[in-house]
Amino acid sequence: MLESENFVEVNIGTIPLIISVPHGGTLEYEKIPKREKGIVGLDKATKELAKNFISCIIEMYCNKKNSLNKPSYIISKIHRNRIDFNRDEIEAYQPNSKLAQKIYQYYHYKLFKIINSNLTIFNKSLLIDIHGFEKSKRPHGFRAVEIVLGTSNLETISNEKISVKNRAKNIRGLIIKKCLDLEIPIAPERPRRKEYVLTGGYIIQKYGASNIIGSQAMQIEFSDDIRIYDKELRKKVVRGLSEVIVDFICNFL
Repeated sequence: MLESENFVEVNIGTIPLIISVPHGGTLEYEKIPKREKGIVGLDKATKELAKNFISCIIEMYCNKKNSLNKPSYIISKIHRNRIDFNRDEIEAYQPNSKLAQKIYQYYHYKLFKIINSNLTIFNKSLLIDIHGFEKSKRPHGFRAVEIVLGTSNLETISNEKISVKNRAKNIRGLIIKKCLDLEIPIAPERPRRKEYVLTGGYIIQKYGASNIIGSQAMQIEFSDDIRIYDKELRKKVVRGLSEVIVDFICNFL
């Protein structure tokens, strides 16, 4: 009998960082029926991108702290057309599939359990939910960007209102600054500019600071150039963001 572990890759880390990849799975398991509603497309190469991040974070953490530490991660192996982990359960899979229900609940149980463990041990937890987008499909009238951040107007990274003068000091602000320094187009960039922005999906809403005090959650959407077409850009993004995240964990968490 197949267990949930066959469809979801989980690793428990040693720092208060979790990498989640809900739409990177390619497994088309016929005993799980296809979803009939909602988006079913694969976020291609997000799984591979996440593994790049994990390796880079381990390396940078070792160089900075002279110790071997690693983030936790939860990565879907099953195709999004069977289960969408970034949706409420009622929308995530065909309701007649007990196996889909079991796998979906396993993914979210593991997320919740790791967050609780981080809060107990470190008093803080940071969840990065990795997704992908195609630049050619962005809405008309918005500038081209390589990265889009989603934090529900900062509510998923703080349960208290963040003043304008302190916005650059949180994880979203630090990532924006790093991308600007590296000349990597990112949204949001400036508060008053009309931007192609995303509030973030079900995972960060459920596990972010507005629901769980001390748990920061951010959705990061990566362009197809980063994920698939431009290896040098991918390397630049992975190293730049890994540096920010490691510094943030060491200095702020």
